[in-house]
Amino acid sequence: MALTRALCTILLASTWTCTCTIGSQIEAQEVPIPQLTPGAARKPAAEPGKPAEPAPPQTVALTVAKGAPLQVALDEEIRVKKVGQPVHARIVEPVYAFDHIVVPVGSEVIGEITKIESLSEGKRTLGVLNADFTPLRKVEVGFHELVLPDGRRFPLHTSVAPGSGQVIELVTSANEKEKKNRVKDMASEKTKEAKQRAHEQWDNAMKELKTPGKVRRLERYGEAQLPVHRQYIPAGTVYFAELVDPLDFGSVVMTVPMASSIGAELPEGSVVHARLVTPLSSATSHKGQDVEAVLSQPLMDGDRLILPQGSRLKGTVKQVQPARRMKKNGQLRIAFSELVPPDGIEQKIVSTLEGVQAGKDANVKLDSEGGAEATTSKSRYLGTAVSLGLAMMSAREGGDRDGDKVHGDGGNAAAGGLGGFKLVGMIMGAAVRSRAFGTTMGAYGAAVSVYTNFMARGHEVVFPKNTAMQIGVGTRAATPTPPSPAPPAAPSESAALN
Repeated sequence: MALTRALCTILLASTWTCTCTIGSQIEAQEVPIPQLTPGAARKPAAEPGKPAEPAPPQTVALTVAKGAPLQVALDEEIRVKKVGQPVHARIVEPVYAFDHIVVPVGSEVIGEITKIESLSEGKRTLGVLNADFTPLRKVEVGFHELVLPDGRRFPLHTSVAPGSGQVIELVTSANEKEKKNRVKDMASEKTKEAKQRAHEQWDNAMKELKTPGKVRRLERYGEAQLPVHRQYIPAGTVYFAELVDPLDFGSVVMTVPMASSIGAELPEGSVVHARLVTPLSSATSHKGQDVEAVLSQPLMDGDRLILPQGSRLKGTVKQVQPARRMKKNGQLRIAFSELVPPDGIEQKIVSTLEGVQAGKDANVKLDSEGGAEATTSKSRYLGTAVSLGLAMMSAREGGDRDGDKVHGDGGNAAAGGLGGFKLVGMIMGAAVRSRAFGTTMGAYGAAVSVYTNFMARGHEVVFPKNTAMQIGVGTRAATPTPPSPAPPAAPSESAALN
């Protein structure tokens, strides 16, 4: 009996020792290093009792994928002449691969004019009716070479995305209301600092361009009023050049601290830089429509990488109102609710649109909650006032007083002609010296101005594909689970008897 107990004791001790050894090995091998490859592509776990091979260090390819947009802006004014005319531009937003800047701001991009639109008969006729014998033609450009600041050159094969080719500006949301909670105050200050940095980066990028001053802009405006004028593409015009072929910048080894920080909790007041994948318009989008964006820059918390470039945001259109007549402008509100890092593990978030790049002519503004609305330029009041003033001048006494001879005030007739058909109308009014002609042209110009500025359909909010956005993101607070109701008590034996 004693011998049996001794053998059992030895057997139990040996089993415990082996279990502890195997457990220590497994624990040492299962260091929590996040994987960036999908779960299906990862190696299966080792068989029980067989030691697993240590995982090799993971490398990250610094590749700018096919379809990724390069945001480039013309660094000097171009007078449109012919197809094949050279075009020179610069990168105005850094291009990242994972967490590395591979194409810095200021890099040169060389291209050419690839197509000049032929005018249709209808467009040409409308131009003539508006005293414009050289209407603007649509010009397409392409880019074929990238030159980095260190002198390296990369051949490009790009396709310019629809909706690009305009002078844009960075629009940020209105100042947030003061919050009582101190933590929220700190978060809002961090968000404010992020928006200020975005403005500074954009302003510094624009300083690399030879944008025209006030005198040059006034000259170009005056020239555009002539019946025959040259066509220019202004400096600062931005294009989204999507890569047809990827760009390879090598690879780097992902360190353990870097890997362990990916997917960590989002810091308070985080603002990410993203590009819109889903084109949106207040005229065609609908409430509940799915929206997707991709991070164009990594989210860092000091030296820690929280989200690499390429992480995705998913959301929906929360509110949309198309533009209506009487100059009622369109409205659009979107919100992202899911964040998808490269490992594919989604997490719920709350978000607010803090900034967006939009065309200067679009006059887009953001409210304190990130809703976008198109606005109408205040210059419409000045333009309408000028048209009404010219119409009143043309209606003053003078001209056509004698049936035998043509008399009149040439200045009044010219003013009416200017209001109706610009320079051509002014010249005709001065030559004809007819009060009836001047009054008719003046009334026509005033009516067109009033209709265009106050009665026509308003402007739509349009965010084309690749629109750059600054999005405030935070972790969604967990919803407390309500306590389940207690089951009804069983009736007592005395109550059942009664």
